[in-house]
Amino acid sequence: MWVSRISSFGAQAIKKLTQGQLSHIQRTPYLYASSSRMETLLQLPPQTHRYFCTTDSSKDGNEEQQINVTFVETDGSEKQVKVPIGTSMLEAAHSNDVELEGACEGSCACSTCHVIVMNVDYYNKLPDPSDEENDMLDLAFGLTETSRLGCQIEAKPELDGIRLALPVATRNFAVDGYKPKPH
Repeated sequence: MWVSRISSFGAQAIKKLTQGQLSHIQRTPYLYASSSRMETLLQLPPQTHRYFCTTDSSKDGNEEQQINVTFVETDGSEKQVKVPIGTSMLEAAHSNDVELEGACEGSCACSTCHVIVMNVDYYNKLPDPSDEENDMLDLAFGLTETSRLGCQIEAKPELDGIRLALPVATRNFAVDGYKPKPH
């Protein structure tokens, strides 16, 4: 029964479209319901149009959902950026053209996103590094007492104003030609 209704509707729509009587077709959803005696089709009201905005939410004035972060480059220049809450410092660096490598793309499998937290007070506000992060930091060039991986620092309101220094070099074993030796 419903196949014939759909077929006849489709044929009518095509006929009207080819004759120029319709400029568009509004879809009407149907709910297929079954009962013990018969199958019925229930016509639901047409859906209303939904409009979506493609504007970047950071441009909507959501200042309370961002923190200020300063990246200190290897040459001493500073770049101040606004970082949305919940974003990693590696993502923030990449989206703001800061030279922070992140070879493993934030999976805590390298030390190329090594950063140095310049203020001990901010360092103490960070959660303790995981064992995996400590293992990767052991491989980092220029390790300090306040070194962390940028992929493991998440923007939080209490970190507003944090300053992160980039080390003068990183160790990317995949690029630097490091060949692991068998055990």
